[in-house]
Amino acid sequence: MRIISFSADGIINAAEKGFYDWLSEQDADFVCIQDLRCSEYDLQDKKYFPVDYNAYFLDDIDGKANGVAIYCRKLPKAIMTGLGFADFDMEGRYIQADYENLSVGCLLAPFAEPGNADQLAHKLAFYEQLGAHLQKVRNKRREFIICGNWQLAHTATDVQDTERNSNSPGFLTEERQWINELFDSGYIDAFREINSDQDEFSWWPDGNRDSNGWRSDFHVISKGLQYTVDYGAIYKVKEFSTHAPIIMDYDIEI
Repeated sequence: MRIISFSADGIINAAEKGFYDWLSEQDADFVCIQDLRCSEYDLQDKKYFPVDYNAYFLDDIDGKANGVAIYCRKLPKAIMTGLGFADFDMEGRYIQADYENLSVGCLLAPFAEPGNADQLAHKLAFYEQLGAHLQKVRNKRREFIICGNWQLAHTATDVQDTERNSNSPGFLTEERQWINELFDSGYIDAFREINSDQDEFSWWPDGNRDSNGWRSDFHVISKGLQYTVDYGAIYKVKEFSTHAPIIMDYDIEI
């Protein structure tokens, strides 16, 4: 089973750069797209609704920012929009496809600019609620794959310029502690199960792929799926946004 995750910086802009042409060649079972920056209504061209997929979208309340989508080759039993977080669900941050024993989620965490205390507080509040939610669902009789733009890097190997970014949102001590606790509690970074290279980055905030790379886009999986990870890669040949697509293969049937 192949899952592609991609943070688009605006899906219309990414499509103009050839994202859907590339996607048609990937034979993915799921495609999780974050940061659409438009509403589903804005997507009038048929290329946004590939014939081999069931497409589901969650817009933010204004249809101009954020937004997530999940394309499923096999029809899901249910689609869940939002996480039940009153302060965040209208921002278009999470959509999930449910199957018999597996859920595949698409996540866009809040962004915080350096020096913006209000944005950082908003982001940390989201993490607090998300952590509690993930602990709650961990005891359900199903496995989870949550793909997305988590807006943080886990360790120093996931940030190209640690000195420059040591005090930047996304690499703050409290954010890294949060993801440490998540991984200690029954979840796993799927990419790191099969790739330990220190030069694997998925986001370049400055748009320059020669410097300041971050690995802030990843798949978090429940521990029961640890040995199903077959392959993982960050696609860097073509640029569709400041983020690169994440390609993960799992030995799973649904």
